[in-house]
Amino acid sequence: MNNKPTLYYVYDPMCSWCWGFKPTWNRIEEQLKDKVDIQYVVGGLAADSDEPMPMLMRDQIASYWKKIENLLGTQFNYDFWTANTPRRSTYPSCRAMLIARGEGREKAMLNAVQTAYYLQAKNPSDVSVLADCAESIGLDRAAFIDAIESQETQSKLVDELQFARSIGGNSFPSLFLQTESGVRELAVDYQQSQITVDRVNELV
Repeated sequence: MNNKPTLYYVYDPMCSWCWGFKPTWNRIEEQLKDKVDIQYVVGGLAADSDEPMPMLMRDQIASYWKKIENLLGTQFNYDFWTANTPRRSTYPSCRAMLIARGEGREKAMLNAVQTAYYLQAKNPSDVSVLADCAESIGLDRAAFIDAIESQETQSKLVDELQFARSIGGNSFPSLFLQTESGVRELAVDYQQSQITVDRVNELV
């Protein structure tokens, strides 16, 4: 029987702070993978929308990118804002993660989507971009498109968002450790992985 604690990583594929946190998270995951079960949980930053993002919101998000860039040295491709019609819509990319998870490819899909968005200035709010990402990691394009538009995938997303909220995952990235004594939120340090690793070791 597996009695290992579970470390939940609540994220959104189009969350710029998750992109900034990625190198630190990778180190945390590598150091703790044998001690805890690590479970990715999509958080659903922004619901489905076909409306163009208002200019004020575009400027605000671009300013977040600059802040993260200055703090963490994270790379962003600002051509995104002129090459696309941005929409405040991350649920499609969250559905893409659930589909890839079913194929054991969630981390690969997350990397593909983040690379497309932040480095290649492509828009993961578009299913066509997500299908390109799916194809790039070896998933069948037609099957992926069918799945991302299915009620089954939508139901899985609703269930996952409800679970994320039930443990307190209302901002991204968030970390939660589930042990026999319950679920505890862990502080996210964007620069020092060892702080989180040490805290988990204390609690397990």
